[in-house]
Amino acid sequence: MHLHILGICGTFMAGIAALAREAGHKVTGSDANAWPPMSTQLEALGITLMRGYDPSHLDPAPDVVVVGNVVARGAKFPAMEHVLDAGLPYVSGPQWLAENVLPGRHVLAVAGTHGKTTTTSLLAWLLDQAGLEPGFLVGGVPLDFGVSARLGRGRHFVIEADEYDTAFFDKRSKFVHYRPRTCILNNLEYDHADIFPDLAAIERQFHHLVRTVPGSGKLIVNGADANLDRVLAMGAWTPVERFDHAAGWSARDGATPDTFELLVHGDARATVRTPMAGRHNRSNTLAAFAAAADVGVPVERSIEALGRFGGVRRRLEKLGEVRGVAVYDDFAHHPTAIEVTVDGLRRQPGGRILAVLEPRSNTMRLGSHADQLAQSLQGADRSFVLVRPDLGWDVGAALGSLGARLVVAGEVDALVDSIVRDAREGDRVLVMSNGDFGGIHGRILAALQAGASRANP
Repeated sequence: MHLHILGICGTFMAGIAALAREAGHKVTGSDANAWPPMSTQLEALGITLMRGYDPSHLDPAPDVVVVGNVVARGAKFPAMEHVLDAGLPYVSGPQWLAENVLPGRHVLAVAGTHGKTTTTSLLAWLLDQAGLEPGFLVGGVPLDFGVSARLGRGRHFVIEADEYDTAFFDKRSKFVHYRPRTCILNNLEYDHADIFPDLAAIERQFHHLVRTVPGSGKLIVNGADANLDRVLAMGAWTPVERFDHAAGWSARDGATPDTFELLVHGDARATVRTPMAGRHNRSNTLAAFAAAADVGVPVERSIEALGRFGGVRRRLEKLGEVRGVAVYDDFAHHPTAIEVTVDGLRRQPGGRILAVLEPRSNTMRLGSHADQLAQSLQGADRSFVLVRPDLGWDVGAALGSLGARLVVAGEVDALVDSIVRDAREGDRVLVMSNGDFGGIHGRILAALQAGASRANP
């Protein structure tokens, strides 16, 4: 079967492409933009990527068109107009997955505003190291697997469960398609201001997800999140296991920053050494341990596997170091994620943190979180912010409390110049964006290298 995917470079849709290719289908795709790691994954899989949304991409006509949620009606997406006019078969990515990959599988879904990608990747790794050979679909590329999705030969399938809407013709959240038996609710905050009017609207979608989990399944819920308490109060028909809660899975500080004491239902079980910095990653780990235990993985085996976990691309990923200045990449684009990412890096040995932010997500561009951004960047020694032309708010005014620690620029090159002039040996440059940020990571490293060459002719 020939599948053509519209919006193929999105993290979810690139995963669909990988699964379809592994299942033996011919896969092609169209997208307006492409950047690593998904563009490189598609290239490595030999999947043809066509730029833009030209109707000619659908000639000859594929057997089915899989439509990403980036696609809308109108002149901006002529390929979609052609699909409708020609009567070609089309389906959303989540529906294709639900009908072609998930039937008969024990689905473990990871939902929440933050930590989905890391928790999903870790959970897949724990099951893999326990010999369960799971399938998975992650909104990123786990370094241990090298791909964002695989079918797996085992019964289990681990999926990052996003609350964003499914497609222009299906406004339900993606995760209602997955029908999990084990479901992690990691946390819940207001996000996606372009489609949700308020927090209550998102809570209602999470309730819809809870409704799909069978009574013989398990809900694994952050016990420290009052918003999730409200979700459960709407109705839950499935046993609940809590983490970050004394009655469930919890942790105490260890003797060193990379260790913690694991407690299960109040009983001390072990000292855990973790390769992931930050309290948010401790929480992610507790959730993954509890979900793995639900499908029979002994906690001792999970602890052992955690020590070998390599992490995820674009999650506090060190890209290089020049002149003693290290450059990190992270996907953080919500104030809470920004704050915990800065805190996680702060807990690692090193010098100053130079935070570099692109307010790129729909929610960020609309300014829904503008009043929270200054607080989220307080932990950084310096903050460099790109003022995109489509921002609907005043960056300087919103972040004015940062004072002389704030630098804003309207162009990536100007921001790079400011960063390189400021950087000194021992600094850590933390780049945060949910896009490619104009390749700023490489530009910073190249500019640092050029400065080093000039200093040492």
